[in-house]
Amino acid sequence: MSWIDLRSDTVTQPSSAMREAMAAAPVGDDVYGDDPTVNCLQDRAAELFGFEAALFAPSGTQTNLIALLAHCGRGDEYLVGQEAHTFRYEGGGAAVLGSIQPQPIANQPDGSLALDDIGAQIKPRDVHFARTKLLALENTIGGRVLPRAYVAAATALAHERGLATHLDGARIGNAAVQQGISLRDAVAGFDSVSVCLSKGLGAPVGSVLCGSRALVEEGKRWRKMLGGGMRQAGVIAAAGLYALQHNVERLAEDHANAAFLAGELARIDGLAVSTPQTNIFYVDVPEAHRAGLAEALAAAGIRVSMAPRLRLVTHLDVTRAQLGTVADVFTTYFKN
Repeated sequence: MSWIDLRSDTVTQPSSAMREAMAAAPVGDDVYGDDPTVNCLQDRAAELFGFEAALFAPSGTQTNLIALLAHCGRGDEYLVGQEAHTFRYEGGGAAVLGSIQPQPIANQPDGSLALDDIGAQIKPRDVHFARTKLLALENTIGGRVLPRAYVAAATALAHERGLATHLDGARIGNAAVQQGISLRDAVAGFDSVSVCLSKGLGAPVGSVLCGSRALVEEGKRWRKMLGGGMRQAGVIAAAGLYALQHNVERLAEDHANAAFLAGELARIDGLAVSTPQTNIFYVDVPEAHRAGLAEALAAAGIRVSMAPRLRLVTHLDVTRAQLGTVADVFTTYFKN
């Protein structure tokens, strides 16, 4: 069965053109710095995002962790949203592997952290407290795009108080396209950014960490220690390079498709549907219908992760016609 998979944009398959680029990639030993395709990807990412250097790693979890380890030392602390991936969904790596304390802060409805809350959680220099070193934000978060004015204010506050700033840019391309700005402008104010290549950008694996040359050099040590030092990695780096060259602007199509599906589902009585900003939106599914709806969707070849607040994600492997089918299955189920 050919599934319509709306669980995440991590399920995308590399296109024929991407596979050709991977097959043709010149390679070398990246631990020695000899892989020309990896080097090209890193240089391209640094240029696009406006940093001195970049580091290729197997996953966004690893690039985020490398950034935390490079910015913070044992007994230090980073400020982070309670909904943030680095706090909730990455296994507590900073605490387990780096002895770095997270200071979680409640996210506001738009995904931001209130400036007053950030300021209140910066610890005084006192032997009783962990040393607050870093503010970590995420863009997008739950499909929500952080406003540019907010990002400027939050990063300025952090820098004024002596903190570094890191962005989990898992879907930073979506944020830039939604706001109609460059990738460089989308990460302004941050000292480092993790860019995921394997979500909406369509690569099968990999992320890049962008930052200063000093941070990236420190990051190489941590990458090796974490098992991310790869050899002929150009085969997969070529997919990331292709993604950055060809798949950023097309994210607008995913956003339009999410708006289309959300609009269709909002017509159904009894469903509360959020308004998507990017390629992610949510449907509140009544408890009495969760099992039945999941069965109906699966029977029609539609994959979702059923939950009380159902997340639906559009991506390059889902067409508008397929989303029409999804809407029809929802509509038919709730009419019966």
